[in-house]
Amino acid sequence: MDGQIICASSAKGRRHDSRLFKESKLKIDSKIRAVMDTGYVGIAKFHANSVIPVKCSEKRPLVMEDKVFNRRVSGERVLNEQVISLMKRFEIVSDRYCNCRKRFSLRFNLICGICNFEKMTVSQEVYYFRTVP
Repeated sequence: MDGQIICASSAKGRRHDSRLFKESKLKIDSKIRAVMDTGYVGIAKFHANSVIPVKCSEKRPLVMEDKVFNRRVSGERVLNEQVISLMKRFEIVSDRYCNCRKRFSLRFNLICGICNFEKMTVSQEVYYFRTVP
């Protein structure tokens, strides 16, 4: 699936992505390779086929193999970030939501469907030639 949103979940108030993932008890098929950011440390307990970049610290700087691995992982994560930026155009995730809380999940899932439809119908050439107003 090329940049398709397959699942969206929400919670009341502020919640970190990894905590939301753990509380949702979402089961990802073991064949799917989940490429996540460093906020998902410990996700391997829930999904064995997951990849996160290697963190560095003052006591343990990154060696060259770790840097190469992190560069490869960040290259795979570009698609995730592009989908997130596509969602932020609708301002439901980038701004404070002031409407009825009951309708948030419904509206968010509708926006996910719109983004999936747009990614399905618009070819990469159209994105390449699109001009910024």
